[in-house]
Amino acid sequence: MLPAVNEVTRVTSIGGGPIGGGWAAHFLARGYDVTLYLHDKDETPAFMAILETAWKSLTDLGLSSGASLDRLKIVTNLNEAVEGAEFIQESAPENLGMKQTLYKKLGQIVPPDIVIGSSTSGLMMTDIQAGCATPERTVIGHPFNPPYLLPLVEIVGGKKTAPEAVLWAEEFYKIAGKVPLVMKKEIPGFVATRLQEALWREALHMVANGEATPEDIDIALINGPAPRMAVQGQCMAFHVACGAGGMATNLDQFGPALKLPWTRLEAPELTKELRDRMVDGCNKIAGDRGFEEMAAKRDRQIVAVLRAIRDTA
Repeated sequence: MLPAVNEVTRVTSIGGGPIGGGWAAHFLARGYDVTLYLHDKDETPAFMAILETAWKSLTDLGLSSGASLDRLKIVTNLNEAVEGAEFIQESAPENLGMKQTLYKKLGQIVPPDIVIGSSTSGLMMTDIQAGCATPERTVIGHPFNPPYLLPLVEIVGGKKTAPEAVLWAEEFYKIAGKVPLVMKKEIPGFVATRLQEALWREALHMVANGEATPEDIDIALINGPAPRMAVQGQCMAFHVACGAGGMATNLDQFGPALKLPWTRLEAPELTKELRDRMVDGCNKIAGDRGFEEMAAKRDRQIVAVLRAIRDTA
């Protein structure tokens, strides 16, 4: 029996780098007792620098009731780190062998009813949990950096993960102030990292071929799609961009452009099934909102983003 998600008060964060340290800061800001595990006490100054930086922004956003840095405990003994933990967020280095060794030990020393979430950026839980004696409670809980500011956490289990653990993790992350995305299938890189990686690889191609400089690429993103993507994802941006016809107009009009060399990525065949899935998905997001309402809201939010950037420059 997994513990009640709304009764969790103590979490363990394994790893004190930008991700593990960021998670620790997030949980502290949400009012949890946090035990941070560091591999070596010499890592403490680097972690404290992360925490101090994060705490300024978290304080500006507003701390939860009971949030305090005094609720942090730093240890270098793994057994001590997991003692009394009601949830464990693992942020060890992105090394499969290292994670497998860690999960083998966690499977032995952590009670089987405690969910363990991995911050891995792209490894699959099926591989990570291979040597764990209690794999049914292990899930991916991938944040976006910095985890103390960006709400997204992608959740997916491995082949041996119990569905109940995935559901538990989803509810826990919601209560902990995150926006969880439960994946339909287990794939390397999940959703957000794959999208980011596609953009990154195209940027590297352009620099390698002398088509653009790093400065050109960042100017294009910062002053083009980035402010819009802060308020609309890629799908809804194209849906609203085509007026009342929405995604149907977009795909019917611009679908042939998928054959043009606008990226090094090979586009999937735009079958009727794919077209309809995109159209139906965007219509579901839009609900009963019309083009004018969605466009007006988009514009107000982009204005707010641009003002924020201008006023903090």
